[in-house]
Amino acid sequence: MDIVYRRGSATAAEIRAELADPPSYSTVRTLLRVLLEKGHLKHKQDGPRYVYSPTLSAEKARRSALKQVLTTFFDGSAEKAMATLIDMSSAKLSQQDLNQLAQLIEHAKQGEKK
Repeated sequence: MDIVYRRGSATAAEIRAELADPPSYSTVRTLLRVLLEKGHLKHKQDGPRYVYSPTLSAEKARRSALKQVLTTFFDGSAEKAMATLIDMSSAKLSQQDLNQLAQLIEHAKQGEKK
Protein backbone atom coordinates (compact mmCIF):
# COMPACT_ATOMS: atom_id res chain seq x y z
CA MET A 1 0.00 0.00 0.00
CA ASP A 2 2.90 2.37 0.72
CA ILE A 3 4.02 2.15 -2.89
CA VAL A 4 0.53 2.76 -4.25
CA TYR A 5 0.04 5.74 -1.91
CA ARG A 6 3.44 7.19 -2.82
CA ARG A 7 2.87 6.78 -6.58
CA GLY A 8 -0.86 7.52 -6.61
CA SER A 9 -1.43 4.46 -8.80
CA ALA A 10 0.69 1.54 -9.96
CA THR A 11 0.67 -1.73 -11.85
CA ALA A 12 1.68 -5.04 -10.28
CA ALA A 13 5.00 -4.89 -12.15
CA GLU A 14 5.71 -1.35 -10.90
CA ILE A 15 4.92 -2.38 -7.33
CA ARG A 16 7.13 -5.47 -7.59
CA ALA A 17 10.00 -3.39 -9.02
CA GLU A 18 9.98 -1.13 -5.95
CA LEU A 19 10.03 -3.93 -3.38
CA ALA A 20 13.29 -4.91 -1.72
CA ASP A 21 13.81 -8.64 -2.27
CA PRO A 22 10.61 -8.82 -4.33
CA PRO A 23 8.34 -11.85 -4.18
CA SER A 24 7.13 -13.53 -7.36
CA TYR A 25 4.85 -11.62 -9.70
CA SER A 26 2.00 -13.99 -8.89
CA THR A 27 2.45 -13.31 -5.16
CA VAL A 28 2.18 -9.57 -5.78
CA ARG A 29 -0.96 -10.13 -7.89
CA THR A 30 -2.47 -12.30 -5.14
CA LEU A 31 -1.84 -9.60 -2.54
CA LEU A 32 -3.38 -6.98 -4.82
CA ARG A 33 -6.44 -9.19 -5.32
CA VAL A 34 -6.86 -9.51 -1.53
CA LEU A 35 -6.57 -5.73 -1.13
CA LEU A 36 -9.18 -5.30 -3.89
CA GLU A 37 -11.54 -7.74 -2.18
CA LYS A 38 -11.15 -5.93 1.13
CA GLY A 39 -11.93 -2.61 -0.55
CA HIS A 40 -8.53 -1.00 0.01
CA LEU A 41 -7.75 -0.75 -3.71
CA LYS A 42 -9.64 -0.20 -6.93
CA HIS A 43 -8.36 -0.90 -10.41
CA LYS A 44 -8.85 0.06 -14.02
CA GLN A 45 -7.70 -1.79 -17.09
CA ASP A 46 -4.98 -0.17 -19.18
CA GLY A 47 -4.44 -2.42 -22.17
CA PRO A 48 -3.39 -5.86 -20.92
CA ARG A 49 -2.65 -4.72 -17.36
CA TYR A 50 -4.48 -3.36 -14.36
CA VAL A 51 -3.57 -0.07 -12.73
CA TYR A 52 -4.30 -0.04 -8.99
CA SER A 53 -5.11 2.99 -6.85
CA PRO A 54 -6.21 3.42 -3.22
CA THR A 55 -9.88 3.81 -2.32
CA LEU A 56 -9.14 5.90 0.79
CA SER A 57 -6.79 8.80 1.37
CA ALA A 58 -3.62 7.90 3.24
CA GLU A 59 -4.88 9.83 6.27
CA LYS A 60 -8.18 7.93 6.40
CA ALA A 61 -6.35 4.63 5.97
CA ARG A 62 -3.93 5.52 8.80
CA ARG A 63 -6.81 6.39 11.11
CA SER A 64 -8.65 3.18 10.27
CA ALA A 65 -5.53 1.05 10.80
CA LEU A 66 -4.71 2.78 14.08
CA LYS A 67 -8.26 2.29 15.32
CA GLN A 68 -7.93 -1.43 14.56
CA VAL A 69 -4.58 -1.61 16.39
CA LEU A 70 -6.03 0.23 19.41
CA THR A 71 -8.97 -2.16 19.56
CA THR A 72 -6.96 -5.33 18.98
CA PHE A 73 -3.89 -4.73 21.12
CA PHE A 74 -4.74 -1.97 23.61
CA ASP A 75 -8.38 -2.64 24.56
CA GLY A 76 -9.34 0.59 22.78
CA SER A 77 -7.16 2.63 25.15
CA ALA A 78 -5.26 5.52 23.57
CA GLU A 79 -3.44 5.98 26.90
CA LYS A 80 -2.05 2.42 26.80
CA ALA A 81 -0.98 2.84 23.18
CA MET A 82 0.72 6.19 23.86
CA ALA A 83 2.51 4.78 26.91
CA THR A 84 3.84 1.92 24.80
CA LEU A 85 4.94 4.24 21.99
CA ILE A 86 6.71 6.58 24.39
CA ASP A 87 8.39 3.68 26.18
CA MET A 88 9.57 2.18 22.89
CA SER A 89 11.01 5.43 21.58
CA SER A 90 12.01 7.29 24.75
CA ALA A 91 15.71 7.17 23.89
CA LYS A 92 14.96 8.67 20.48
CA LEU A 93 12.66 11.50 21.58
CA SER A 94 14.25 14.94 21.41
CA GLN A 95 13.30 17.78 23.71
CA GLN A 96 11.40 19.30 20.78
CA ASP A 97 9.44 16.03 20.35
CA LEU A 98 8.59 16.00 24.06
CA ASN A 99 7.50 19.66 23.95
CA GLN A 100 5.27 18.98 20.96
CA LEU A 101 3.70 15.98 22.70
CA ALA A 102 3.09 18.12 25.78
CA GLN A 103 1.39 20.74 23.59
CA LEU A 104 -0.84 18.09 21.99
CA ILE A 105 -1.83 16.82 25.44
CA GLU A 106 -2.55 20.35 26.65
CA HIS A 107 -4.63 21.01 23.54
CA ALA A 108 -6.61 17.81 24.20
CA LYS A 109 -7.20 18.93 27.80
CA GLN A 110 -8.51 22.30 26.61
CA GLY A 111 -10.87 20.49 24.23
CA GLU A 112 -12.31 18.53 27.18
CA LYS A 113 -13.10 21.74 29.08
CA LYS A 114 -15.24 23.17 26.27
